[in-house]
Amino acid sequence: MNMISKWTMAPAVVLMSAVITSQSAQAVTFTTLYSFCSQTDCSDGQVPWAAGLIQATNGNLYGTTAGGGVNGDGTVFRLSVGLGPFVETQTTLGKVGAAVKILGNQLKGATSVTFNGTAAAFTVVSESEIATTVPTGATTGYVEVVTPRRTLTSNVVYTVKP
Repeated sequence: MNMISKWTMAPAVVLMSAVITSQSAQAVTFTTLYSFCSQTDCSDGQVPWAAGLIQATNGNLYGTTAGGGVNGDGTVFRLSVGLGPFVETQTTLGKVGAAVKILGNQLKGATSVTFNGTAAAFTVVSESEIATTVPTGATTGYVEVVTPRRTLTSNVVYTVKP
């Protein structure tokens, strides 16, 4: 069973989820996360589908509106819907020995970086960045960073090329 989620926006921000099996779609649910004002000059913005939503490494969703706001030029908004933080690798594929930048939040004090369970040497560059290389023996899978606060997993699989 695969879970497919898509963030769609109309006058409201709506989460659409579908559970797909090899047979057929089993369930579709829609949940309104927030309804934007439909009147002129709303302070929270209008027309939220301007650029879609992005999820930041802190787990929050961010988006923009095309209208409304203080001067009628739109707003930037944040939705906190309980999604957990994660790390993002830049790039998402490489050979053993390739340099990888890991982005996230509260990374200072990290004690471990692994590529699909294989430990990697790393340097904490800042609160939001770790520098590492793909370790010998690494295989395709998720990257994990252990910090004093929690274990963070990459949002996508890192592909180790032969």
